[in-house]
Amino acid sequence: MKHGKKYQEAAKLVDRATMYDTAEAIALVKKTATAKFDETVEVHIRTGCDGRHAEQQIRGAVVLPNGTGKTVRVLVFAKGDKVSEAEAAGADHVGGEELIPKIQNDGWLDFDVVVATPDMMGVVGRLGKVLGPKGLMPNPKAGTVTMDVAKAISDIKAGKIEYRLDKANIIHVPVGKTSFEESKLQENFDALMEAIVKAKPSALKGQYLRSITLATTMGPGVKVNVAKY
Repeated sequence: MKHGKKYQEAAKLVDRATMYDTAEAIALVKKTATAKFDETVEVHIRTGCDGRHAEQQIRGAVVLPNGTGKTVRVLVFAKGDKVSEAEAAGADHVGGEELIPKIQNDGWLDFDVVVATPDMMGVVGRLGKVLGPKGLMPNPKAGTVTMDVAKAISDIKAGKIEYRLDKANIIHVPVGKTSFEESKLQENFDALMEAIVKAKPSALKGQYLRSITLATTMGPGVKVNVAKY
């Protein structure tokens, strides 16, 4: 993959052989952000898990103390009095059965997170082929299948992010924007790592966290020392 001049200049600031402590890594990541827009700061965690085994799966959610810097659009599947509860809590879209053809046939996807009450999962299940591959399927472990829709919405709007293993057993999550102060990125990173460490599957033998890399949307990766975790 060929990188542009800006990326190459930024990459020179990073020593690929060094494992930086978190504070240094965050400072470097901010310094190497060269794009004209406010880049997202992402964390990529390579684990020793084998996601093919159910007992080694990792999936959950954590509220970042300083949010993600992104406005999150929430779609809620609900009925009865839960509809007005969701609307009052600030959901961007609320509906039920009538949204199925809109999503399935018209390709409507103007939302970032889907929340559903348990009694609506039969309806939402029909969208599995559309929402599943995009990682949008509501899940009890992530707190997105719940009767307490108001709390789910306020958590998501406040900066709740979901983490899960991808096919290569890596977790990819945003922890803020490059415009954030270093201390705020540090607080978000610490909150994420605390959740990830707690989520270690008891069935796992061997090393849990293989590597942690911080990077901006367009910038080079900076390796974080995993020893303290």
